[in-house]
Amino acid sequence: MKTTVQKLSLYKEAADIFSLYYQDTDAVFLDSSLKNTLGQFSIIGLHPYLKLEETDGVLYRNGQKTSGSIEEALSACLKENKEMHDFPLPLIAGAIGYFSYDYGRKFEHITTKHPKRLLIPDALFVFYDNLIIEDKENRVLYVTARGELSAPEESIQTIVQAIETVNPCPIPPKGTHLADFHADFIKKDYKQAVDDVINYIIEGDIYITNMTQQLTVESSKHPYDVFRYLRTHNPSPFGGYFNYGDFQIASASPERFMLVKDGIVETRPIKGTRPRGTTPEKDLALKQELADSSKDKSELLMVVDLERNDLNHVCIPGSVKVTRHFDVETYATVFHLVTTIIGKLRPELDVLDLIRAAFPGGSITGTPKIRAMEIIDELEHNRRGLYTGSIGYLSLDGSCDLNIVIRTAVCKDGLYHLGVGGGITCESDLEFEYEETLQKAKAVLEAIEEA
Repeated sequence: MKTTVQKLSLYKEAADIFSLYYQDTDAVFLDSSLKNTLGQFSIIGLHPYLKLEETDGVLYRNGQKTSGSIEEALSACLKENKEMHDFPLPLIAGAIGYFSYDYGRKFEHITTKHPKRLLIPDALFVFYDNLIIEDKENRVLYVTARGELSAPEESIQTIVQAIETVNPCPIPPKGTHLADFHADFIKKDYKQAVDDVINYIIEGDIYITNMTQQLTVESSKHPYDVFRYLRTHNPSPFGGYFNYGDFQIASASPERFMLVKDGIVETRPIKGTRPRGTTPEKDLALKQELADSSKDKSELLMVVDLERNDLNHVCIPGSVKVTRHFDVETYATVFHLVTTIIGKLRPELDVLDLIRAAFPGGSITGTPKIRAMEIIDELEHNRRGLYTGSIGYLSLDGSCDLNIVIRTAVCKDGLYHLGVGGGITCESDLEFEYEETLQKAKAVLEAIEEA
């Protein structure tokens, strides 16, 4: 089956178009709200025809229990329907969804002592009959159709007629307060856990580990309004909104886990954070402080070594390289220290082989990865769930783009769930590490606060 692609003569922003569809079950929006080189395209997925979910080792296909794993099912679907294209687009057909951190534990055979608190699938991907793709740089819209549920020309025409009615959405006003939250650590216990990590480092178990806490917020604010606030006041290149019926996800992630395009793999680990300053002078000083920080650079360097090792398992020997190192990137509430690593995927392997080799991302586990994940389960107070997993797309042409799930809230039954954390090294200051987690929570808590 060949996907139909139509370039439209009219242009509306995808964020405004999605206001027509956000209530549709399984409607999703991969949103590049930050205007930079990473954020050229935004993608809306509509009219699902195949939904794959895995929970506690059981695979469901359109709600029916079946055998196998979700990565096996995804790999088979992508191979059976492989379709190359020449359009200047990241994808024209494929699956959009997520792998939770909990799902990633199975790749490294890491068990957990924690019961499941948030009852959502461990992994979920949906194949869509229609995509709306916005090229933000060139201000062009495309609509694609697979023809699985209705005739391609008919479904495209229906979408175009709907787009013609779209008006700009109102801009959410900037808030000044943070939502009240309940943390699964009290401050004293979090600092003790950080100290325990440092002792593990001194004893030689690990070099670095990401230590996190889970926050919950009771709020009647609609998750779509939370997403609109985030994209307006905390724009990000790898954010989005995902309506899965009984739960929703609002994300403003700044971090790419893995991009594959034309066989080239790219990962961009983040390690090192500073808050934005209250004046231009303080802002510049904090940015320079991060750029000069030997602690943050050594933290990132250890993660880079882990990521390079993961990529070397699936990439052509000699192709894995660091192309940019220690870049300081600017976001609405923080600065981040980032490195870019590339490699060339071995031709006999696909994106699911890459995910098996490298997921969860090293920036949110630590190194060595297996021992770090064991310590994470020992010292953290809950499962991470979706937090520090990956959200993104898998294209029928063999490409993918997946984020690291941070700056993200999952809403279910009137409760918002979010995780916050940071990398711990032997140089870590207990008070600073605790305060850094709260700084990272600021954007999402501000978005959840009811007006």
